[in-house]
Amino acid sequence: MLLDAPVVGGDGAHDPADVDAGQVDGVGVDGAGFDELLDLGDRDLRPESAANGKQDVEVRHLLSHTSGVSGLDHPARLEDLYDVREAAARLASQAPWWRPGSASGYHVLNYGHLVGELVHRLTGLSLRDFVRRHIVEPLGADFRIGLDEADLGRVADITPPALDFDPSVLDHDTVAYKTFTGPSFRASAANSPAWRAADLGAANGHGNALSVADVHAPVSREGATAHGRLLGPGTVKLVFDEQSRGADLVNGLHLRWGIGYALPDRRTLPWIPDGRVAFWGGWGGSMAVMDLDRRMTISYVMNNMGPDILGSPRAAAYVTAVYRALGVDASS
Repeated sequence: MLLDAPVVGGDGAHDPADVDAGQVDGVGVDGAGFDELLDLGDRDLRPESAANGKQDVEVRHLLSHTSGVSGLDHPARLEDLYDVREAAARLASQAPWWRPGSASGYHVLNYGHLVGELVHRLTGLSLRDFVRRHIVEPLGADFRIGLDEADLGRVADITPPALDFDPSVLDHDTVAYKTFTGPSFRASAANSPAWRAADLGAANGHGNALSVADVHAPVSREGATAHGRLLGPGTVKLVFDEQSRGADLVNGLHLRWGIGYALPDRRTLPWIPDGRVAFWGGWGGSMAVMDLDRRMTISYVMNNMGPDILGSPRAAAYVTAVYRALGVDASS
């Protein structure tokens, strides 16, 4: 979480109560600002990325967590991800862990490496620089991927959940085990200088509830912003192009994945209403909801992490209260 700005915010909706200021963990820039990438959705990847059985991987698979490459092959250390170009090269060379496009497997820490490599190939910019130049600065949002030294004094440490996740209890032959140990990580790593300085598009976006709402609001407004159009209407429409439906191979949740975001599924989050709604959240309870039918963006972040993989009782209470204030009962 970056301090010195309001913690609660949105596009026409505000949390009904104060929330803890927190570092955004897992809520990234998934869909926003990638007109060019989404236009490439059904194209094959560069030749070296087709190695070892990945010849059928398309850009849309990377954007919907269905690529079959949700982590690094062993051996893998967290520090390996800090070298973005080298990690991307390793991912490009390894074999997929399941048939691309057949199911989702949440790309916990490497989503930004895969998307970032495409961004780099298209624009010559790193993911963090692309997001800063083409999303954050045009919107005036107090958000960034990774931190500059000048921002370190504004960051609140996260408080890890009381029970940290132990991947060793998983079946070692599963995609979930490979992902959570490729590499292994603990929540407390987010407080380290190396993590904060890295370009981890999947997990170290830094901001507050207002800035998370700011960077997602163009989706809710079908591409429009107060400063002009950030996304084309066709790009926003692609967000709702369902890519997979079923039990995610990594987090075990029943999910519907569009392009870049999850889509409503009452079996997993009954407090997210049906309709043109896209969302995602992070470990510990953070949440961002983009509702195109109501042109509304809701965001919640915290630094006091809960044990939840997606959403939390706090996030559910706040989102439910916002919808009830609008006369919407998402549970019905």
